Amino acid sequence: MTDAPVAPAWRIDQWLNAKAPITLESLRGRVVFATAFQMLCPGCVSTGLPQAQRVREAFPESDLAVVGLHTVFEHHEAQGTAAALRAFLHEYRINFPVGIDAASPRGAIPQTMQLYQMQGTPTTIVIDRLGVLRVNMFGHVDDLRLGAALASLIGEEVASASGTDAAGGKPGCDDEGCRISR
Repeated sequence: MTDAPVAPAWRIDQWLNAKAPITLESLRGRVVFATAFQMLCPGCVSTGLPQAQRVREAFPESDLAVVGLHTVFEHHEAQGTAAALRAFLHEYRINFPVGIDAASPRGAIPQTMQLYQMQGTPTTIVIDRLGVLRVNMFGHVDDLRLGAALASLIGEEVASASGTDAAGGKPGCDDEGCRISR
């Protein structure tokens, strides 16, 4: 585990494929895998979204939440409507929740994209059970490496509210060695 601060809250205008708005706080206790995408981004359509669908199939929802963040920073008129995105999600059979990143009042880069300092799309975001941002990576992430990282985070146990084990140390590895959670 890490002493890093929790990931910033997403700024979402509307959720699709969700019964209610989703917050990072509501997902606390599960690992969160989010893919930031644009529906007209070739890399998102060929690698990012299919990978998110594979992740959704590979891990139980009780341990891992899969979320899409539609973060449009170009071609706003072609892909900037909920109706266009809804049709896209239906056509590509994407059934995990997708949030539409809130537009910025100061330019083309949407608010969540700015908060996470994303370099473009697709971007992979992974947040651990405690809400700490662990991965923020632009481009394609190898499936095997991603699966190993997600499995490792899912395997981490929260020992207590303070994050310490029975001996008073934090689970995980540091300069003193590697502790196991019990």
